Amino acid sequence: MMLARNYNQGAIRIRDVAYEEALPEKFLELILLELKNARMVESVRGAKGGYRLRRPPAEIQLSEIIRLIDGPLAPFGDAEQLRALINRDAEHRALYQVFLDVRDAAAKILEHTTLADIMNAKGVDAPKSGKRRKKQGEPSTVLPMVVHGNPSRGKNE
Repeated sequence: MMLARNYNQGAIRIRDVAYEEALPEKFLELILLELKNARMVESVRGAKGGYRLRRPPAEIQLSEIIRLIDGPLAPFGDAEQLRALINRDAEHRALYQVFLDVRDAAAKILEHTTLADIMNAKGVDAPKSGKRRKKQGEPSTVLPMVVHGNPSRGKNE
Protein backbone atom coordinates (compact mmCIF):
# COMPACT_ATOMS: atom_id res chain seq x y z
CA MET A 1 0.00 0.00 0.00
CA MET A 2 2.86 2.38 0.71
CA LEU A 3 4.07 2.09 -2.89
CA ALA A 4 0.58 2.95 -4.09
CA ARG A 5 0.23 5.90 -1.69
CA ASN A 6 3.58 7.27 -2.88
CA TYR A 7 3.16 6.41 -6.56
CA ASN A 8 4.14 9.87 -7.89
CA GLN A 9 6.90 10.45 -5.35
CA GLY A 10 9.63 8.15 -6.63
CA ALA A 11 11.13 4.97 -5.27
CA ILE A 12 10.72 3.91 -1.64
CA ARG A 13 13.40 1.99 0.26
CA ILE A 14 12.51 -1.49 1.51
CA ARG A 15 13.50 -0.43 5.02
CA ASP A 16 10.97 2.41 4.95
CA VAL A 17 8.17 0.20 3.63
CA ALA A 18 8.93 -2.50 6.21
CA TYR A 19 8.87 0.03 9.04
CA GLU A 20 5.70 1.81 7.87
CA GLU A 21 3.77 -1.39 7.18
CA ALA A 22 5.18 -3.27 10.23
CA LEU A 23 6.54 -6.13 8.11
CA PRO A 24 9.85 -7.99 8.40
CA GLU A 25 12.32 -6.73 5.77
CA LYS A 26 13.24 -10.23 4.56
CA PHE A 27 9.57 -11.12 4.08
CA LEU A 28 8.99 -7.87 2.18
CA GLU A 29 12.05 -8.51 -0.01
CA LEU A 30 10.55 -11.83 -1.15
CA ILE A 31 7.22 -10.22 -2.00
CA LEU A 32 8.86 -7.33 -3.85
CA LEU A 33 11.02 -9.77 -5.81
CA GLU A 34 7.90 -11.65 -6.93
CA LEU A 35 6.21 -8.36 -7.86
CA LYS A 36 9.33 -7.27 -9.75
CA ASN A 37 9.52 -10.55 -11.68
CA ALA A 38 5.85 -10.06 -12.63
CA ARG A 39 6.70 -6.49 -13.74
CA MET A 40 4.32 -4.86 -11.24
CA VAL A 41 7.13 -2.98 -9.50
CA GLU A 42 10.58 -1.89 -10.55
CA SER A 43 13.71 -1.37 -8.54
CA VAL A 44 15.73 1.82 -8.71
CA ARG A 45 19.41 1.85 -7.77
CA GLY A 46 21.36 4.57 -6.07
CA ALA A 47 21.00 6.94 -3.13
CA LYS A 48 17.35 7.61 -3.99
CA GLY A 49 16.79 3.97 -4.86
CA GLY A 50 14.16 1.53 -3.76
CA TYR A 51 10.98 0.20 -5.33
CA ARG A 52 8.08 1.85 -7.12
CA LEU A 53 4.99 0.69 -8.95
CA ARG A 54 5.36 0.33 -12.73
CA ARG A 55 1.69 1.17 -13.32
CA PRO A 56 -0.70 3.61 -11.65
CA PRO A 57 -2.54 2.18 -8.63
CA ALA A 58 -5.83 2.47 -10.54
CA GLU A 59 -4.52 -0.09 -13.07
CA ILE A 60 -3.50 -2.77 -10.57
CA GLN A 61 -6.27 -5.14 -9.47
CA LEU A 62 -6.08 -6.94 -6.14
CA SER A 63 -6.72 -10.20 -7.98
CA GLU A 64 -3.38 -9.82 -9.82
CA ILE A 65 -1.46 -9.39 -6.60
CA ILE A 66 -3.21 -12.19 -4.72
CA ARG A 67 -2.85 -14.68 -7.56
CA LEU A 68 0.83 -13.84 -7.83
CA ILE A 69 1.59 -14.07 -4.11
CA ASP A 70 -0.90 -16.69 -2.86
CA GLY A 71 -2.19 -18.53 -5.93
CA PRO A 72 -5.94 -19.16 -6.37
CA LEU A 73 -8.27 -16.45 -5.08
CA ALA A 74 -10.38 -18.69 -2.86
CA PRO A 75 -9.43 -21.28 -0.26
CA PHE A 76 -11.50 -23.88 -2.14
CA GLY A 77 -9.10 -24.27 -5.07
CA ASP A 78 -9.24 -22.86 -8.55
CA ALA A 79 -12.35 -22.71 -10.70
CA GLU A 80 -11.29 -25.53 -13.03
CA GLN A 81 -10.74 -27.93 -10.13
CA LEU A 82 -14.16 -27.12 -8.73
CA ARG A 83 -15.88 -27.53 -12.11
CA ALA A 84 -14.20 -30.92 -12.51
CA LEU A 85 -15.43 -31.98 -9.06
CA ILE A 86 -18.96 -30.79 -9.88
CA ASN A 87 -18.98 -32.93 -13.01
CA ARG A 88 -17.33 -35.97 -11.42
CA ASP A 89 -18.81 -36.20 -7.90
CA ALA A 90 -22.61 -36.27 -8.08
CA GLU A 91 -23.03 -36.91 -4.37
CA HIS A 92 -21.23 -33.67 -3.41
CA ARG A 93 -22.12 -31.64 -6.51
CA ALA A 94 -24.25 -29.08 -4.61
CA LEU A 95 -21.48 -28.44 -2.07
CA TYR A 96 -18.86 -27.95 -4.79
CA GLN A 97 -21.25 -25.60 -6.59
CA VAL A 98 -21.49 -23.46 -3.44
CA PHE A 99 -17.70 -23.40 -3.22
CA LEU A 100 -17.52 -22.36 -6.88
CA ASP A 101 -20.10 -19.61 -6.31
CA VAL A 102 -18.09 -18.31 -3.34
CA ARG A 103 -14.90 -18.41 -5.38
CA ASP A 104 -16.57 -16.59 -8.28
CA ALA A 105 -17.99 -13.90 -5.97
CA ALA A 106 -14.59 -13.35 -4.34
CA ALA A 107 -12.88 -13.24 -7.74
CA LYS A 108 -15.38 -10.70 -9.06
CA ILE A 109 -14.79 -8.37 -6.11
CA LEU A 110 -11.00 -8.71 -6.27
CA GLU A 111 -10.91 -8.29 -10.05
CA HIS A 112 -12.92 -5.06 -9.78
CA THR A 113 -10.97 -3.58 -6.86
CA THR A 114 -7.75 -1.71 -7.52
CA LEU A 115 -5.05 -0.38 -5.24
CA ALA A 116 -6.48 3.09 -5.88
CA ASP A 117 -9.91 1.92 -4.67
CA ILE A 118 -8.39 0.84 -1.38
CA MET A 119 -6.50 4.11 -0.97
CA ASN A 120 -9.69 6.07 -1.70
CA ALA A 121 -11.75 3.96 0.70
CA LYS A 122 -10.10 5.61 3.71
CA GLY A 123 -12.66 8.39 3.51
CA VAL A 124 -16.16 7.01 4.11
CA ASP A 125 -17.72 9.18 1.41
CA ALA A 126 -14.89 8.76 -1.11
CA PRO A 127 -16.28 7.10 -4.26
CA LYS A 128 -14.37 4.24 -5.81
CA SER A 129 -12.86 4.56 -9.26
CA GLY A 130 -16.11 3.93 -11.08
CA LYS A 131 -16.27 0.13 -11.00
CA ARG A 132 -18.44 -0.29 -7.92
CA ARG A 133 -20.14 2.41 -5.90
CA LYS A 134 -21.23 2.18 -2.30
CA LYS A 135 -24.97 1.72 -2.07
CA GLN A 136 -26.93 4.01 0.19
CA GLY A 137 -27.28 2.45 3.61
CA GLU A 138 -24.48 -0.07 2.96
CA PRO A 139 -22.15 -0.22 5.98
CA SER A 140 -18.62 1.09 5.47
CA THR A 141 -16.50 -1.58 7.06
CA VAL A 142 -12.77 -2.05 6.58
CA LEU A 143 -11.46 -5.30 7.99
CA PRO A 144 -7.87 -5.45 9.26
CA MET A 145 -5.59 -7.46 7.01
CA VAL A 146 -3.45 -10.15 8.55
CA VAL A 147 -0.29 -10.71 6.52
CA HIS A 148 1.27 -14.18 6.68
CA GLY A 149 3.57 -14.35 9.66
CA ASN A 150 2.38 -11.08 11.21
CA PRO A 151 -0.89 -11.70 13.10
CA SER A 152 -0.44 -8.59 15.25
CA ARG A 153 -0.80 -6.33 12.20
CA GLY A 154 -4.11 -4.53 12.14
CA LYS A 155 -5.08 -4.95 15.79
CA ASN A 156 -4.91 -1.24 16.59
CA GLU A 157 -6.05 0.21 13.30
